[in-house]
Amino acid sequence: MAATHAFWLAGRQATGDDTFAVTSPWDGRLVGEVAVPTDAQIEEAVAAAYAVREDFAATPAHVRAAALDHVSRRLAERTEEIAQLISGENGKPLKWARGEVGRAVSVFRFAAEEARRFNGGEAQRLDTDAGGQGRLALTRRFPKGVVLGIAPFNFPLNLCAHKIAPAIAAGAPIILKPAPATPLSGLVIGELLAETDLPAGSWSVLPVPNDRMPALVQDERLPVISFTGSEKVGYAIMDSVPRKHCTLELGGNGAAVVLGDYASDADLDWAATRIATFSNYQGGQSCISVQRVIADASVYDRLLPRVVAAVEAQVTGDPGDDKTDVGPLVSEDAAKRVEAWVREAVEAGAKLLTGGERDGASYAPTVLADVPADTTISCEEVFGPVLTVRKVDGEAEAFAAVNDSKYGLQAGVFTHDLQTAFRAHRALEVGGVVIGDVPSYRADQMPYGGAKQSGVGREGVKFAMDDYTYERVLVLTGLAL
Repeated sequence: MAATHAFWLAGRQATGDDTFAVTSPWDGRLVGEVAVPTDAQIEEAVAAAYAVREDFAATPAHVRAAALDHVSRRLAERTEEIAQLISGENGKPLKWARGEVGRAVSVFRFAAEEARRFNGGEAQRLDTDAGGQGRLALTRRFPKGVVLGIAPFNFPLNLCAHKIAPAIAAGAPIILKPAPATPLSGLVIGELLAETDLPAGSWSVLPVPNDRMPALVQDERLPVISFTGSEKVGYAIMDSVPRKHCTLELGGNGAAVVLGDYASDADLDWAATRIATFSNYQGGQSCISVQRVIADASVYDRLLPRVVAAVEAQVTGDPGDDKTDVGPLVSEDAAKRVEAWVREAVEAGAKLLTGGERDGASYAPTVLADVPADTTISCEEVFGPVLTVRKVDGEAEAFAAVNDSKYGLQAGVFTHDLQTAFRAHRALEVGGVVIGDVPSYRADQMPYGGAKQSGVGREGVKFAMDDYTYERVLVLTGLAL
C-alpha cells in the first residue's frame, strides 16, 4: 500500500478532505496518495505568508542561509531515495533522476551563498551636481512580496528548488504549487524545510488542482508569480494579471547547429553523441532538449548516419534499470500527441530515419529528415524524443534557420572558430548560446530564460532573486563627503 502524503501549510503538515493518486507512467503502479488542500487551507496559507512578509524580509541572512544549507545537505544524504521517488512519479530513468537530485543540492547551496552576500548595498555620491552636495544615495533590494511558484512535471525536484530557494534567500515568502502529475518531490522539499528554523508562514507547498489555480493567480496578496510550463498557460497567466510581476520560463525547440569547420571524424562523433543523448534524455521532455539539427552541407552526409546510429544506441525501457537512457513520457496522452505529430510530418513528406513507434506512454527515439516547414513538429515544441535534421549552406543560412521560430530559449553551435562564436552570440535570438555543445547545457547558477515566446525574466538563483525584489534608494543628507 502506497503512503498518503500530507502537504505543507505555513510550515506544518496538513491534510484536506480529498486525496488523489500519483501513478507511474511506466507501469501504472500507485506511487503515492496525495492530500488536497481545501479552499480554507489555501486561504490560511496565503494569509500566513502575507502576514509574515515584513518579518521574513528582516530575518537575518545567517538564518535563511543556514536553512538553505540544511536542505542542501539533507537532499544529498537522501539522494537515492529521492531519485527513486522522481523516477516513480515522473518515469525518468534513475541515472537522470540522480543527476536531478544533485542539481537541486547545488541550487540550495548556491542560494545559501547568495543569501549571505545579497542586499549588501551600493553607495553613490550625489555631489556630482551642486544640488546634491552633502548627499549620499544607498541602494538596497527588498522583496516585492509573497511569491507564487508554479512548477512543472519534467524536473519535479529541481524546478521546485528553483522557485523556493531564491525566494527564501531573498527573504520573500513563497507558496509553491508542484505539478499535479509529480507532486511528491516538491513535498520532500517541504519535509526538509520543516526541519529548519524558518518562520512559520514563510513557505507552503500546496498540491492545488489546476482548475483551482485562477483564484490564487488573481490574489492581490501574491504580487510575484514564477511559472515554468507551457507557452499557452504562461501567457494566459500574464494576460490575466497585467499589474503583477511574472517570470515565465516557457517552451523552446532547441537547435544544434553543426558548422563546416566542425569536420573531423572526432568532431562529428562527439556532435552526434551529444545530439542523440540530449534529444532523448528525460524522454525529450526538457525545454532545451535538442529538437532541431541544422547542419552545414559540407558535413551533413557524414553527420546524419552518425546521428541515426547514436539515437538507435539509446537504451529504452524500465526507468528503474540503471542501464536505461530513455524511459516513458509523463503519460500515454503525451506519447499519443508525439505520435500524431510525427505521423503528420511523415504524411506531409518527411523521411522517417528511425523510431516512430509508440508503446503505451513510451515513444521510440525518432529521427526525421526533410520535414516540411509548415508541419506542427517544425513549428511547435515536441516535448518528446524526436529530432529533425536539416541541411543548410553556410553560417548565415544556419543562423537564419535557428531564428526562424517563435521560440528562443537556447541554441548550441558546434564550431572551433572564436569569431563565429561571437557572431552566433550576437545573431541568435535566444536566451543562451552554447559553443561546442548542444543547447541542453544548463548550469543552475547562470541566468536562464528565453527570448520571443520562450518567456520573460530569468532563473538561476541570483537572477531569480533579482526578479523577486526591487531596488529602494536611501538618500542621506548633510554628510561631509
